[in-house]
Amino acid sequence: MHRHARRRRITGRAGAVAVLASVALLLAGCPAEPRAPEGNGDRPIAAGDRYVALGDSYTAGYLTGALDPDSGGCLRSLDNYPRRLARALDLELTDVSCGGATTEHVTTVQAPSHGSAVPPQIDAVGEDTALVTIGLGGNDFNLFGVLIVSCVLAAQQDPAGSPCSDLVAENPEALDNVGKIRDRLVEVVGAVRDRAPEARVLLVGYPQPFPASTGCDQLPLADGDVPFAHDALISLNSAVASAARKTGAEYVDVGRASEGHDICSAEPWIAGATPPRTDGAAYHPYPEEQELVADLLLGVLESEGERD
Repeated sequence: MHRHARRRRITGRAGAVAVLASVALLLAGCPAEPRAPEGNGDRPIAAGDRYVALGDSYTAGYLTGALDPDSGGCLRSLDNYPRRLARALDLELTDVSCGGATTEHVTTVQAPSHGSAVPPQIDAVGEDTALVTIGLGGNDFNLFGVLIVSCVLAAQQDPAGSPCSDLVAENPEALDNVGKIRDRLVEVVGAVRDRAPEARVLLVGYPQPFPASTGCDQLPLADGDVPFAHDALISLNSAVASAARKTGAEYVDVGRASEGHDICSAEPWIAGATPPRTDGAAYHPYPEEQELVADLLLGVLESEGERD
């Protein structure tokens, strides 16, 4: 998700219907997948090992620390969770996370809004890579853009109602994109393993930006659409977890660990529409969330490598 996503506009009812309906079908969740036998979850990670971080803006961590001068339009922080993890374990990090990235940008060139084109993220992975973290999926099918742009615009017309949920209920013909996100992540893991068959691969879920029932000024959704957004993020994380099960990768459950620190909470770890702090972009993580993810990753890597 890019920091300027909230400025985009979806024009016309037909376009909004198509995107919103696809979000609704996220709520159905993913079918259970048997755990794949392959995987290197028992591989120990040692100081000096090569670590590659793939991801979008929730990995890049814009404004959570000083800007990486080499990140260009990807807007990576020097204090994001890959940097924190690399420092903790003394790893050799290559961070290619980029704001606005989708799963497709693992194997294709990305052109960030505020910089020159960047190579496919998979180019950073080689045979000597020991650890790969993957934080992707939220930008696929414009999921985040719908929740923080289209649904917010709809709320201006019906703040006490549930315009997003209602529009979806009226148009159930959209494809089930949650399965597609899962399948795309399965392909991403496959691409990583083709290049680094011995690497330990972790799929990182998303934090929960949305409260379960009641919104706030920092989250200008219609009253009835707050649970809809909350459940959409749960289903997105279900897709990530399902991809991990299907490939034998490890899943890091950031969503569950961040419950209670949504945009409207007393101690938010995700910035809202107009952040009162300068260390987080709108609808993106604060440093506390990046610290959480780094701690969760550290816990997994220092354990027996249990999978979700």
